[in-house]
Amino acid sequence: METGIEKGFEVAMVEVGEQDHVHLFVPAHPKIPPSYIVKMVKGISARKLFLKFPEIKKKLWKGHLWNPSYYIETIASISEDVIRKYIEAQKRK
Repeated sequence: METGIEKGFEVAMVEVGEQDHVHLFVPAHPKIPPSYIVKMVKGISARKLFLKFPEIKKKLWKGHLWNPSYYIETIASISEDVIRKYIEAQKRK
């Protein structure tokens, strides 16, 4: 997501789960609040999708692409490789 880089973070990995969730691996500077990253990712992705496919907005609940909730986990003691393997494994579930 090139827009993330402009905002100070990088979406390094994305995996869409079978259900209704998305896993992201987003390395960012500690000064960037995780809530800001979520807001940018959800807002920018929704805007771009609705511009490209305006008809889907009518099919969504109240025209919203994303649920307002999210879960964040920060990493410190585990490696980036472990996180990537976990996210990749989600597509098989």
